[in-house]
Amino acid sequence: MLYPFTFKPIFKEIIWGGTDILPYKGYPADSRNIGESWELSQVDQNFSVVANGRLAGKTIDELIEEYGARLLGTKVVDRSGLLFPLLIKFIDARDNLSIQVHPDDKLAKERHHSFGKTEMWYVVKAAPDAILYSGFSQQTDADEYVRRVENNSIMDVLKKYDVRAGDVFFLPAGRVHAIGSGCLIAEIQQTSNITYRIYDYNRKDANGNERELHTELAKDAIDYTLYPDYRTPYTPVENEATKLVLCQYFTTNLLKLDETKIRDFSSLDSFVVYICLEGKALLKDDKGNALPVRQGQTVLIAADTDRISIEPEQNAKFLETYIG
Repeated sequence: MLYPFTFKPIFKEIIWGGTDILPYKGYPADSRNIGESWELSQVDQNFSVVANGRLAGKTIDELIEEYGARLLGTKVVDRSGLLFPLLIKFIDARDNLSIQVHPDDKLAKERHHSFGKTEMWYVVKAAPDAILYSGFSQQTDADEYVRRVENNSIMDVLKKYDVRAGDVFFLPAGRVHAIGSGCLIAEIQQTSNITYRIYDYNRKDANGNERELHTELAKDAIDYTLYPDYRTPYTPVENEATKLVLCQYFTTNLLKLDETKIRDFSSLDSFVVYICLEGKALLKDDKGNALPVRQGQTVLIAADTDRISIEPEQNAKFLETYIG
C-alpha cells in the first residue's frame, strides 16, 4: 500500500547561495552556501530517496519502476513514461543569478533529447531590497538581443521587479529571467536541467575566467513577445484552494489553512505534491496513513489516493501541485 512520502533533500552548494535554506527547513544552520535544495527530483542521476515509512531508502526511479501508474497516474505515464515529470526545489540567492532562458519541448528534444523547461516561482521570503527579472521591458528582437549581449546592455531591456513574500511568477519556456539577491523561492518546473546562460554580469571565477554564455543557442529559444506584466496576480482565500498556475505541465494551488481541509482527488488520475511553506499540519489519507508535516518539507501523494485531510496546527500554508 502506498502512503504519503517525504524525501531526503539534495543540497546544492553553489557560489551564489545563501544560508537560509537549512534553518528554514529545520536543520542546524552552518556556513555552507546552500543555493538549492532539490526536494523531489529524477534529474540527471539526482534521484530523491524516500525518508519515511516501509519504503525508506528507495529512490524515486525505483518507486516508479515498481508502482508505475499507481504512483504517477495513468495519464501521467501515458504522457511522460516512467519519469517523474516535475522537479521541486527551494532556491536561496545571496547574489544575483545569471540571466538565462530555457528551451521549449520541441527545441530541447531536437538539441538535447530532453524535455524543455517551463517553471514557476513562489517567493517564500524576500529581503527588503530583493529583486528578480522576468521578461522584457520593451520590444526586442533577436538581432537586438545579440547586440545588447555583446555590448553589455541586455539588462537595460529586462523587466525588473521588487519582490516580497507571496509573489508568484510563471515562467513558460522561452521567457528570459533571473532570480536576484535576497530571494528565497520555491520552484516547480519540468524535469529538465537545460539552461542557456545569456549574461553573467562579467563575473569571473577564482581562476579569472568568465562563465560560458550561450548567446546563439538562447537566441532561438527566447520568446520575444512583450507583455505588460509578468507577475501572476492572485487573491488568496482562507481555507480554499487558490489557483496560481494552470498549464499543460502542472497545476499549482495555494492553501492557507487555519481549519481542517479535505481534498478530493478521486477523479484526478495524478500524483499530488504538497510543499509546506509555513507552519505545521497533519496529513491523513483515505488508507489510514497519517504524516506530520512542517515548514520546508515536501510530500508526494500517490495517484491511487482518493482523499487527503489536512489538519493544520494553528496555521499552515501549502503549495499543492499536480498534473491537470
